Amino acid sequence: MSTHPRSAEMAVSSRLDASPAQVWERVITPEGIRDEMHPYLRMTLPAGVERLDPESIELGKRIGRSWILLFGLLPFDYDDITVVRLEPERGFLERSQMLSQRVWEHERTIEPDTEGGCTITDRVSWQPRLGLPASPLRPMIGWFFRHRHKRLRRHFGGLRCADGNRN
Repeated sequence: MSTHPRSAEMAVSSRLDASPAQVWERVITPEGIRDEMHPYLRMTLPAGVERLDPESIELGKRIGRSWILLFGLLPFDYDDITVVRLEPERGFLERSQMLSQRVWEHERTIEPDTEGGCTITDRVSWQPRLGLPASPLRPMIGWFFRHRHKRLRRHFGGLRCADGNRN
């Protein structure tokens, strides 16, 4: 994750009542991504990408532009997605640029537990464009990722874990 002085980082974790394979099969699909973000945002996938899997993505290479739509309708930002790590049932690391962010890193990890479930963690790091400070965005980004985890727990069952904020 980034350590630039104008960057910030945060993390959200949940324990889900589903296997890593079940969680992975949902979170890499447009339907799963759409459900996590609903009703506040919707994110399109770049042309030709139907799911985030090793067969359709070349690691380290920009895969295309994804539009971020407020309430599913109003485009207000985009993400030029580059996936640098993609491990089925274990997670991914996206390192991209957005219209609003010079650097956007989203790392999602999925770790199995001894009870047949798993812990999913999203770590996000960002650096705004134009030299703006990153920390004022922490409450909004934290709220949104907690919302995503609430939607995951609603779908799979589970418990919220402690959040982590850095910088």
